[in-house]
Amino acid sequence: MSVGQAKKKILEMLWEAGKPLKSREVAKHMRLSIPSSTMHLLRLRKEGYVSTPEKGHYTITNLGREMIGMPSIDKERALDILRAVPVEKAFYFCTETDQYTGVYANSLSDLCNKIQTIDIRSVEFHVPRGDLEFWFHDLGDSELAKRISLIKGTYLSGEDLRKKVYETVKSRCEELARVSQKT
Repeated sequence: MSVGQAKKKILEMLWEAGKPLKSREVAKHMRLSIPSSTMHLLRLRKEGYVSTPEKGHYTITNLGREMIGMPSIDKERALDILRAVPVEKAFYFCTETDQYTGVYANSLSDLCNKIQTIDIRSVEFHVPRGDLEFWFHDLGDSELAKRISLIKGTYLSGEDLRKKVYETVKSRCEELARVSQKT
């Protein structure tokens, strides 16, 4: 694998993780030595593709996202994605076709909270169908939609699926909140 390919794969892996990772975590996932992983990460940081939000942790930047084909997120866009939508555009949880649970979410953070307690059959119903992806696209967050589509490909079920969806949405909410608070 060339240096360029390795850097792109590291950026994709950081993007998929959706949270800051340590060099050793990158090394393990990429099957690189820790010194090699650190060298790549430092070079990516110098080039502006990666940042270090806390000592020893690396995360992808907007420039890095653009490098792998993701749209950049500015304060205005983050606020738009995080906003509450009217009831008619809310996400309605079902356990099967035409079996509404009586629960809906009208914002990303609302969905994040409710995904933790909703009947697990609802999570198992919506993820394989792509319902969450569709709603995230409607909110204007194609990146979160892509992250959820990656979960769909893992064939998780039950509480493992719920946990993965929750962690992914929570991480994205936190990321968008950080961007929306920048001056």
